[in-house]
Amino acid sequence: MLMKRTQKSRFFVMLSIMLGAILCTVFFTIMSSNSDQSWRTASRAPVGLAPDPATTEEAVVQVYAARAVRWRGYVGVHSWLATKPHGADAFTVHEVNGWRLRRNGTAVVSSNRPPDGRWFGNAPELLAELRGEDAGIVIQQIESAVDEYPFADQYRVWPGPNSNTFTAFVLRKAPQLRVDLPATAIGKDYLGVQFIADAPSGTGIQLSALGLLGVLVAIEEGLEINLLGLTFGIDLLDLSLKAPFVGRIGTAITGMLLGLALVGFIILFRRAS
Repeated sequence: MLMKRTQKSRFFVMLSIMLGAILCTVFFTIMSSNSDQSWRTASRAPVGLAPDPATTEEAVVQVYAARAVRWRGYVGVHSWLATKPHGADAFTVHEVNGWRLRRNGTAVVSSNRPPDGRWFGNAPELLAELRGEDAGIVIQQIESAVDEYPFADQYRVWPGPNSNTFTAFVLRKAPQLRVDLPATAIGKDYLGVQFIADAPSGTGIQLSALGLLGVLVAIEEGLEINLLGLTFGIDLLDLSLKAPFVGRIGTAITGMLLGLALVGFIILFRRAS
């Protein structure tokens, strides 16, 4: 009896430690964003993740995501694609902006802004990069997909269509990039009236009901469940968890959680026997 109580005590201590670690991860991830600063004065300066087109002859494709503007940044990210054909002297950034829709009648924007520029103060994360001849082929696929985007005249922060809906749509047309969009890319699962589609990485399949309820199974993304636009999941390739607000919970914490689950299973098994 004493041994069982000791085992249960250790289990709950481990559980408390793990929950504390997860909450700390969520807290520091959210607080590290600059989402509370004014968009008028926020930096748009590049952070050094993109090659200099003046000295880079080869074709380049990059995919980025950064915490969104103001309060949206506490919840999700804004994503975009950047392309530079062979010999070009500048990158073209393809993205969707809600305020552009009100001004120009289309939310799709293709511009020559710095591909790795801060998104109103928030530093971007490089999600994928491709160079050389393969990049040249993918650039053609991206440019065609940008023209085919079906929601150019629509924009909704939640559940979509938004910037992440656009990025996911384009990525499905360029599966060679195999991009695993972060769990914080709210809107990536919005398919409109369509119910089934390839995963954005092109390595699996997803079901989605208006971006509010769905499931995704793919080699790159792993298993994802979409509840009201929020993503929960597990990526077995790098043994990490996916969660709203924070995005990805790393290998160490995930391993400890799986170990904790194993301990709990052993305790329950012994009690049953």
